[in-house]
This record gives sequence, C-alpha cells and structure tokens, in this order.
Amino acid sequence: MTIPEFKKHWTSLGVGMIWLFILLWPLLGVKPEGLEVATTFSVWWKIAAGCSFLLVLRQLNSIGAFNFITKPAGAAVGGVKKATSTLPFAVWAFAILAFAVAYPHLFGRYAQDVAINCMIYICLGLGLNIVVGLAGMLDLGYIAFYGLGAYTYALLSINFKLAFWLCLPISAGVAGLGACIIGYCSMRMRGDYLAIVTLGFAEIVRMVLNNWMSLTNGPNGITGIKAPGAYWPDFANGFTLEHLWLKKLSLIYYVILALVVFTIIAVYRLNHSRIGRAWEAIREDETAAEVMGIPTFYMKLLAYCSGACFGGMAGAFYAARMRFVSPESFTFLESAMVLSMVVLGGMGSIPGVILGALALIALPEIFRDFELYRMLVFGGVMTLMMLFRPQGLLPPKRRMKAEKD
Repeated sequence: MTIPEFKKHWTSLGVGMIWLFILLWPLLGVKPEGLEVATTFSVWWKIAAGCSFLLVLRQLNSIGAFNFITKPAGAAVGGVKKATSTLPFAVWAFAILAFAVAYPHLFGRYAQDVAINCMIYICLGLGLNIVVGLAGMLDLGYIAFYGLGAYTYALLSINFKLAFWLCLPISAGVAGLGACIIGYCSMRMRGDYLAIVTLGFAEIVRMVLNNWMSLTNGPNGITGIKAPGAYWPDFANGFTLEHLWLKKLSLIYYVILALVVFTIIAVYRLNHSRIGRAWEAIREDETAAEVMGIPTFYMKLLAYCSGACFGGMAGAFYAARMRFVSPESFTFLESAMVLSMVVLGGMGSIPGVILGALALIALPEIFRDFELYRMLVFGGVMTLMMLFRPQGLLPPKRRMKAEKD
C-alpha cells in the first residue's frame, strides 16, 4: 500500500469515528429516567472502545488484513505462489479455539452467560446464512425452526425421558422436515413473495405452539426439561462410567461451543463444495443457473432444509439450557435479529456472521444502563451500514472479487 492510500484509509477511519460518536451521543450523557448529563470516564471509555474496535476492524478488512480467513499464507495468485506476511489459517484457528476453551476459566458467570447467548445466535446466523447469504432467498420466518427444535426436545425429554444427545439430531430432523414441507410449496416463489410466505409460516408455528394446550401447554410453556448429560470415567472402585448432568454454566458453555464448531465446519464444507457453488450461482442469477443445468428448485429446497436443521439444533440446546420453553421466545423480532446479524456481518461470510452476532448480542450488554437508547443506536448503525457498506463488515472475499471484476 502506498503512502497516499494509507493516508486515505485512515482519514476515512477518523471521519467514520466522528460520525459514530455523533450517532452514539444519547448514550454519552442522557440517563433513562431524565435529562441529567453523566459524563463519567467509564461511559466514554466504553463508547470509544466499541467504536474504535468496529471501525478499526472494518478498516483492516478493507486493506486486506483478513485474507488469512479465506486464503492461507503463500497461496497461489494467478498461478504464481505469492509470499505473504500473514500467519497460516491453522495458527489463527488454533489460537481462537484455545481462547474459546479457556474462556470459562478467565471470566465470571455473567460473561459466560453472554458468551452462551452469542454462540446460540452464531448457530442461528450460520444456518440462516445458508438460505440468505449463499442461496439468496429472503427468509423472514427462520425462527420457526428454532422453535420447532426447542419444542421437539422439550416434548421428548418430558414425555419419553430421552437424552439430549439423542434428541439433538431428532430436533434437527423435525425442523428440516418442517422446512421441506413449507419449502416444497413455496420454493418456486422469489423475492418478496417468498419472504411473505416464510413470515406467515413462522406466525402459524407460533400460534400453534400458543394454542395447542394438550401438547405444548399453550402460553404457559413447558418446564422441567432435562439438561444435557455426559458419562465420566470413575476409577474409585475399578473402572465405571458415572452419569453427570451438565447443569453448571461452564459445562453448558462447552456444549454450545462444540455445536458452534460443528456448525462452522459444516457450513464451510457446504460453502466450498459443488452444492455451495450451485447455491451461489442461483443467488447471482437463478435463470442463468437453470439454463446451465442446475436443478434450481431442489437446490433451493436443499438450502432451506439445511439451514433449518442448524436452527433446530440451536433450539434443542436453548431448551436444554433454559429448561423451559414458551411461544414468547420465538417471535418475529427474533427472526429480524438473526437476519440483521447476517446482513451486518456480511452475507455468505462465516467470520462476518460471527462478528455480526458478537456486535448485536455482546456489545449491547455494555450499554445495558441505557436500555431506552439501545434500539435507537441499533437502527442508526444498521441504516449507516446499508448506506456506506451494504456488503457487511466482513464480506466473503470470493464475492468481493467477483464484484470488482
């Protein structure tokens, strides 16, 4: 990068930080109960840290600092192996995974609870990313599959005493079956029409859960759901396997961490397979993809069902963690939140979806004292993102290169 380009990048970074400070001004001094100004150092520090982190991350991405995510060091460019200074992908992945494993030992209960919420939404975001980011279908009812997975595990746990690990694939299968039923009837639609159908499906599911008293207990919800369990070797009297209920928050953390790792690997493999390339072809031009021999209807149905399966798994974990489910947890607002994570982070980008989930779940916890203004800031930031960076914070490199070409 030349010196003029470097100056241009960091000048735009400074301008962006000024705009974000103007946008976040209500958070700097106005208390929820009045108009008294509270210019404490801690508030300014939190605002400055949040703004600086997001904007520096965006700037580093714009100059190619995150190429290691999709391209390892020394990757061939144009047939010539190019030496790079970035660390290999395996090193970064190992460092991030090591930090994630050590996280419960470094932070307290509140931080663990926030991290668990973030990882639930990461699973949901990656599942919706298949539908919206890869296949290009607008889905406003994704939260219905989250609810189907949660209620499937709740009913199987209460009525049949089945273990969490056995119910996990069953919950994913039930959510996938629901997606197959609604998708078979609606995958020939496009755009706004498909969005309306999926939104209606989500409302139907919520109303059924809310009114089927004999099965779901209606608005009262289902309680007494079993937590995940595990067998632990016991050498006190020889070798025996002791069953333990994973009720501690730190142990629940590792369960959702394993699900997140599995989801990331599965979505990555799908994205870089022939199926993933077919989904991207449908996203760019469905008519041209069909002319080239891609069975667009069945590929779209496969994307819809695949995304629903990950939503069902996240729902099963949610039920096991809370040990209570009710229809109020699966409203349209949750669908909008997950969709916002995908759009904010970058459609089709796995690191982008993770960053979007962290931005919309973890960062608002910093501003919990200013609850009345969090949604104002959220709407303003999303508006600015759509105006100045519609591709998201960390868009996929393959898509960015196609747009440049």
